[in-house]
Amino acid sequence: MPSRDSAPAQKLLAWYDDHARDLPWRVSPRERAKGVRPDPYRVWLSEIMLQQTTVAAVRDYFHAFTERWPTIEALAAADEEDILKAWAGLGYYSRARNLKKCADAIMAAHGGAFPDDLDALRALPGIGDYTSAAIAAIAFDVPAAVVDGNVDRVVTRLKAIDTPLPKAKPTIKAEVAAMLDANRPGDFAQAMMDLGATICTPKRPACLPCPLRSDCAALNQGDPERFPVKAPKKDKPLRVGAAYVLVRDDGAVLLEKRAGTGLLAGMTQVPTTGWTARRDGETGSDAAPVDGLTWRQCGQVRHVFTHFALDLTVWFARSNCGASDGQWWSPASELAGEALPTVMKKAIACALPNAF
Repeated sequence: MPSRDSAPAQKLLAWYDDHARDLPWRVSPRERAKGVRPDPYRVWLSEIMLQQTTVAAVRDYFHAFTERWPTIEALAAADEEDILKAWAGLGYYSRARNLKKCADAIMAAHGGAFPDDLDALRALPGIGDYTSAAIAAIAFDVPAAVVDGNVDRVVTRLKAIDTPLPKAKPTIKAEVAAMLDANRPGDFAQAMMDLGATICTPKRPACLPCPLRSDCAALNQGDPERFPVKAPKKDKPLRVGAAYVLVRDDGAVLLEKRAGTGLLAGMTQVPTTGWTARRDGETGSDAAPVDGLTWRQCGQVRHVFTHFALDLTVWFARSNCGASDGQWWSPASELAGEALPTVMKKAIACALPNAF
């Protein structure tokens, strides 16, 4: 059955057939026309990785993950610590922990096969409305409305939707549902994403080659960049703390594991003070993890989290002391393989510029 707004969909799909991006997790339109089906595991893994992250940042991580864990069975059998190490640098680490939980759930409840039902997908750990729709549409050709940031931009311009985000989300989703091609919902979803990523960009959109330019209300008004309208951003609070980089004579660095709950749960860090999104931590050497050492201040690093920014004062010292419970000495050659979040890599690099 054709969609209510099928003409733009057909223009978009014709454009996609010629201009689809070559992505390592994607089955091309030509392959799909020959009956090649996307691997739900690769679709799911890519969608989780791409949350809050760019395609350019994800490519190498995706290749590394799929080489090491090529199937959902392999990922379910993996140790969570190894997954966190492989994920380090991608951010939003709850996503990595949910990868393991989701793989375990699929093996236990679905016999190792991804369900093709939206509700069943949404019930899996780490899969919400967007990700369930993306997996259902791309992997199983379920006519689900897939709406990410690129699609927000395309639709708000196409329909000149003045309602600010995120309040405009239900309207955008309804427009996508009305527009999508029920015969090729997976290709339609990816075509919308590609259009937003390559043509309908946030700044200076390339309207001339756009397949939907004759349908675009924002272009007709002469100001596509006005859309999407966004609510004013709230200022993020700035928190402070300290990080202590302790180095042994052989170059090993003292590390420890963060608590299993809260921000950066289960990740690896250098000793630090008790900063959180809601409170500051101590910033001086008097809070260092080992007494009686000469601590040298190396500088300060800033890291921006979702809800706050953090300034860490970085301190450096040398010692051959023993490691306490929950701590270990990591050889310099193994630092890059530790499950260090970006903020901790910044702190170590501040003290040891050649650490990575």
